[in-house]
Amino acid sequence: MGILKQLEVDFDIEIVGDFLSHYAIMCENMEPLIIGLSKEERYPENIGDLFRIFHNMKSAAGFLKLDPIIKLAALCEDIAEEARMLKGPASESFIDWLLLVSDQFEKYRKDVEEDASFFTVLNPLIIKVPHMLERA
Repeated sequence: MGILKQLEVDFDIEIVGDFLSHYAIMCENMEPLIIGLSKEERYPENIGDLFRIFHNMKSAAGFLKLDPIIKLAALCEDIAEEARMLKGPASESFIDWLLLVSDQFEKYRKDVEEDASFFTVLNPLIIKVPHMLERA
């Protein structure tokens, strides 16, 4: 039994459907927000929006007990919380890291929608969080 089938056994089909649609929207919205972190004037709003996306992903995945999504979203939420205390723009390496994260969340989305037997292995480059801002 794959991920999606197990969710449909454990939870109401409407809850699973709502999760999938909202999760897909959050995944879709991530990349433009991440790219916008390179602009000083967009940084505060974009990092705040990313923080909320990660928080919402963690909460929704927590309800459905989707551990890989919970763990990645919790890490990203913590990093985004720290980044909210800084002034932008974000460093190129931080933007690249966030794009890796975005790709990982997208892989997880496909894993669920395609009823994969298990989640895609976490990209090991995600474990190394880069400096958030450019060094002077």
